[in-house]
Amino acid sequence: MRDKQVLAYLGLLGCFLHVLMTGAMTASEFEMDGDYLIGGLFDIHHVSGTPYHDRPEAITCSSQRWILSSYRRFHLMRFSVAEINNSTSLLPNVTVGYKIFDHCSDTLNFPGIFNLISVNGLVEPWDKSLKNLSKVIAAVGIFTSTDTLTVAPLFMIDLIPMVSYGAASSVFSKKQNFPSFLRTLHPNKDVIEVVFNILKKFNWRWVSFLYTEGDYGEDGLDLFMNKIKDTDICLAYTKGLNENTDYPQMFRHLEIQRVNINIVFAVEWTAEALIKAAIKQNVTNKVWIAGNAWSLHKQLPKEKGIRNIGTVLGIAEPVLTIPSFSDFVYSFKAKSQLENADQEKFCNQFSNYNTSAKDIINADPSFTFSVYSAVYAIAHALHSVLQCGDGRCNRNISVQPHMVLGALVRFDENGDPNYGSFSIFFWNQSGEAEDVGFYHFDSVFHFYINTTRIQWHANREVPASFCSQECPVGYVKNQEGIHKCCFSCKICSNGTYDNSTEDPYRCIDCKDTEWSAAGSTSCNLRLVEYVPFTDIGAVVIMVGTWIFIGLIIAVSVLFAINYNTPVVKSAGGPICFLILVCLSLSDISVFFYFGEPTTASCILRFLPFLMFYTVCLACFVVRSFQIVCIFKIWTKYNGQWLIITVAFITQAITLTIGYSIAPSKPFNDTMSYSKSIILGCDFNFEGIAASLVLLLSLCCLCFIFSYMGKDLPKNYNEAKAITFCLLLLILTWIIFATTNVLYHGKHIHTFNALAVLSSLYSFLLWYFLPKCYIIIFQPHKNTQQHFQGLLQNYTKTVSQ
Repeated sequence: MRDKQVLAYLGLLGCFLHVLMTGAMTASEFEMDGDYLIGGLFDIHHVSGTPYHDRPEAITCSSQRWILSSYRRFHLMRFSVAEINNSTSLLPNVTVGYKIFDHCSDTLNFPGIFNLISVNGLVEPWDKSLKNLSKVIAAVGIFTSTDTLTVAPLFMIDLIPMVSYGAASSVFSKKQNFPSFLRTLHPNKDVIEVVFNILKKFNWRWVSFLYTEGDYGEDGLDLFMNKIKDTDICLAYTKGLNENTDYPQMFRHLEIQRVNINIVFAVEWTAEALIKAAIKQNVTNKVWIAGNAWSLHKQLPKEKGIRNIGTVLGIAEPVLTIPSFSDFVYSFKAKSQLENADQEKFCNQFSNYNTSAKDIINADPSFTFSVYSAVYAIAHALHSVLQCGDGRCNRNISVQPHMVLGALVRFDENGDPNYGSFSIFFWNQSGEAEDVGFYHFDSVFHFYINTTRIQWHANREVPASFCSQECPVGYVKNQEGIHKCCFSCKICSNGTYDNSTEDPYRCIDCKDTEWSAAGSTSCNLRLVEYVPFTDIGAVVIMVGTWIFIGLIIAVSVLFAINYNTPVVKSAGGPICFLILVCLSLSDISVFFYFGEPTTASCILRFLPFLMFYTVCLACFVVRSFQIVCIFKIWTKYNGQWLIITVAFITQAITLTIGYSIAPSKPFNDTMSYSKSIILGCDFNFEGIAASLVLLLSLCCLCFIFSYMGKDLPKNYNEAKAITFCLLLLILTWIIFATTNVLYHGKHIHTFNALAVLSSLYSFLLWYFLPKCYIIIFQPHKNTQQHFQGLLQNYTKTVSQ
């Protein structure tokens, strides 16, 4: 293959030498002399694919496909130069000529390029002597990106300005590689930006991208994929198009993928083949978004059956009427018919004299203004270099290409135009490209489409294009496969909500202070609940607590008055007063179960009760043990006070250590109810585990000793009363534990306070009040003789 390419290049070189040796050519539409020359490269003919050669030979452009739109652009350059030469304000007393070549191939068509940059048959980089400089100060062209990539480096060597009217690939914006390349059309990234805005406008999310194989199309694909990254638009199908494309198979793939929107980023001749194949294959009801290379095509909108394929929207530079261009073409054609016999071919190129002036004028106007702007940009730069003014220019200045490059304006730092706009076209029923919108690059209001002027193929409504139907409100997407546009829908559960703008693929959790029902799109503030002091339950319990305190005071006074009576002594004597004091101190805890919890209230809910109720149980353990043991041995060494003191100190130490390690603090219960927050205190079992073990141990000992003394004489039988009180105590906390498991509302704190108060009342009511009853209403039983009689009867019963 390499050998064949070498042979082909040798053939091209032979043609090039032929051109150089023939000297001055006769008058030709491809060449006009002038003080300064502008090169022109137009693909008037186009080579499809790579021709096969079995011997060295130059490619014959005239034998290739004729491109009428390129021929129109070719004449537009000639017109622009003629207009400049006729101007009295631009380049006065200076004439501009041109050398134009039919560049029909990117690899087999170099003679024209060498002709532009050579001097006396030699191509030399930068001649410091300034003697061997070509009269060509700049070049207009080439049309395609692939052709431009091939020849542009040759112009970059001497910094010859190359102003392209059609090469839109992003690679040319890299000035380190293409320092003297500029263009008067907007690059591919701007076209892709407009395409993206159209997709967003009509909410099209499931699209295909069909492109011309080569630098232009592949650059467009890369730009489009980067543009839709992290958006809700998915690229369902891509296909590079060439002369060997299997269109029936491609259309089958599009049907399988259910793609209704096709972006066609292709050159004119590729788009022609695609659309004609779509008509032939009876492809229907699609939207075709045309790139700027073929959206103003003149023949395709009039093809038979074009309406069946769907709706065609296009993007192109605005169609501007250039005054006198039509007159120029008509004048040229009239003159060329007279001089036809005298015209001499260039090597490898000639004009098509069978084309009428009307055909040229009515050809595809794409890139018209780009060609016009390129010629005028060079002319204005030359005007600046020659210091033109006051009707004349300084002809003594030796103009060099890099000087013209430095004077070119209206280009940004990348050599791209910093002006202009795109029009958006619709191929209407009359076969015309109708202007229905615009995209301005330098305006706040930059994008607009008049949708009422578009006659859609799908029941006159905007077609839809999606892989999966959008999820209902309150649902999120669950991606299926590689495309994020293909998904199933999942409802957001309780405590979460759907926010499609933030993340359409995830249900967002509500805050701890918020709640939501299933399928919600937002969260609601939770109702904060706790038991206030004004709650009816709280009021009842606090009243009961004050009554309890009053009863404690009354019993204490009654026992103090009757301190030396047998009933008080049998109840425990001085220990009774300690029990009563501790019971009254224990009820302090009750008041801290109400109101909004704080760290202090959470600690005081448990601390007084655990501390002083421990002393109470220790007193009853001592009292139970006294009943069943020998009194003198026990009281001789004050053993009862030792036990009580040890129990109190032990409990105080365990509570201090426990609360230091894991203090009780306010806790927001957000799990029990979705619509409310229950304010309470966390129960750190680790912190009070030792205290509870001590309390439970005392309770068990008390129960054991009191049960052992249940058969003693009635008046000495406080053991039965203690046993009954303990049974009530155990039953109370079993009921509370069961309630705590089944119910988690705010009133659980009321039940807790009630359990504490019930624990206190159990000893007051069933241990102390019966004795108060005897003291007050049965004083005859509160005598020494009565107690001795009971002991004698008990002794007789035991002896029998």
